[in-house]
Amino acid sequence: MSNDKLSDNERLKSKSSLLRGTISDDLTDNLTGGFNGDNFQLIRFHGMYQQDDRDIRAERMEQKLEPRHTVMLRIRLPGGIITPEQWLGIDEFAGQHTLYGSIRITNRQTVQCHGVLKQDIKPVHQLLSRLGLDSRATAGDVNRNVLCTANPVESLLHQQAYEWAKHISEHLLPRTNAYAEIWLDKEKISKSEDEPILGKSYLPRKFKTAVVIPPQNDVDIHANDLSFVAIGEAGQLTGFNVLVGGGLAMTQGDTSTYPRLASEFGFIPLNATLAIAEAVVSVQRDWGNRSNRKNARTKYTLEKVGVEVFKAEVEKRAGQQFEPARPYSFDQRGDRIGWVEGIDGKYHLTLFIPSGRLLDKADDRLKSGVAAIARVHRGDFRLTPNQNIIIAGVESGMRDQIDALAREYGLIQDSLTEQRKSAMACVSFPTCPLAMAEAERVLPDFVQRIEAILEKYKLGHEAFIFRVTGCPNGCGRAMLAEVGLVGRGPGRYNLYLGGNREGTRIPRLYRDNIDVDTIFNQLDPLILSWGNSKQPNEGFGDFLIRTGIVAPVINAALDFHLPTA
Repeated sequence: MSNDKLSDNERLKSKSSLLRGTISDDLTDNLTGGFNGDNFQLIRFHGMYQQDDRDIRAERMEQKLEPRHTVMLRIRLPGGIITPEQWLGIDEFAGQHTLYGSIRITNRQTVQCHGVLKQDIKPVHQLLSRLGLDSRATAGDVNRNVLCTANPVESLLHQQAYEWAKHISEHLLPRTNAYAEIWLDKEKISKSEDEPILGKSYLPRKFKTAVVIPPQNDVDIHANDLSFVAIGEAGQLTGFNVLVGGGLAMTQGDTSTYPRLASEFGFIPLNATLAIAEAVVSVQRDWGNRSNRKNARTKYTLEKVGVEVFKAEVEKRAGQQFEPARPYSFDQRGDRIGWVEGIDGKYHLTLFIPSGRLLDKADDRLKSGVAAIARVHRGDFRLTPNQNIIIAGVESGMRDQIDALAREYGLIQDSLTEQRKSAMACVSFPTCPLAMAEAERVLPDFVQRIEAILEKYKLGHEAFIFRVTGCPNGCGRAMLAEVGLVGRGPGRYNLYLGGNREGTRIPRLYRDNIDVDTIFNQLDPLILSWGNSKQPNEGFGDFLIRTGIVAPVINAALDFHLPTA
């Protein structure tokens, strides 16, 4: 829809021979541990990001060595469900063939293996294939891993919603055979290929989809380009409310970028789900901004053409009219840590995993503990959008054994606080090339400082949604937190306040580019005021808005960058 010059990413996608590029040639290039030219970007469509260890980057430069290139590999797990056998295969590879030896559960319900050297990339893809897994479309300008509420209780409704998450994921995958040819040594197909949904240049930017089961908004529906809200009757899924145009990323100093809440389009019956998903993707494919990648997400397309125009085009392409949205509400986003019994009589154990990082340390052998459980568990694992793991479908006779294993390896912490459960951080240093400030590595200290303030004012039983990201790209979902920190530089952050517990309001910038001590000095009197003046069950973010300390963000396109109050 624009006559502006296309971004260079559009050139490399259109000339990539449907995502093949010269990746196979690069795999045999032993002069570098990385990928050359366009391949640096193209491997993302195959589920990988080239990274290096930023902690030792300067040292290697002094030694006249190139950065220690590796890739981070992200596995495709629609709805976050994985079998114990699959988990054990990934665990073994991560322990033996990655520089860091860890597995990281992401807030998009999958796992990332950091520090994979070039010579191990093809073997890990082949391992995934043997396990019935792959990493297709977990990065790049495509529809990425589809989320689904990790509901451990209402098993029938969850199973139905999860099946639709899988269907959506499969329907929107790239059709190119490039992944199989490059990584699995499959024969190159002789007939011409086509990408009927994504097109030969794929999407203008990344695209995120989620399925949510109210009243739990663990997927943060407003962080997604496309969300399906499950509507059930008598425990049976009857259809979805559809929301379009959410997204959290922004660019520091660029007021044309902003987070945005998704817009409600209406209700659809189940049999229209795939047609609507395809139509939303195809409209964004054709109408999205291919000149300026900073304004290329679906949220900006909606702002440009208008919600009703976009919605009407989706209805036209899908051959399906939206009905009025069905009522629903959210009351929580966090996971219910510990044991719960499902309606089917089976038990489910949700384990809290700090920042999703499974690694063996002297005191807590978390990675070995999950592997030990996988060797005896007969159900499945469910990765949550809060970076935790659910040992799901445990028969009553196995509960004591699994509980004992979890305690033996430090996976159950009886002293875990509500504030720690309500905190999240992105990976940031040392592996993320976009990081400006620490996130995952400082989160425990930051949470302890918040807890100290809460205890000082006799609020230790309270908690608020607290998230830290190393840059403004939104991976830690700080723009849906009650208190969000966004990295500006080493030891410095923007402080955002005023989101809510339900994840339906964007916070506003409260203080710009401040150091860590200043952050907590700013929070201290606000928490005291909350404790003294809050209404019954009033969250911290709601209190700040009600009392006028922070002005609410009503329409982010117009008022996100306005002053605090």
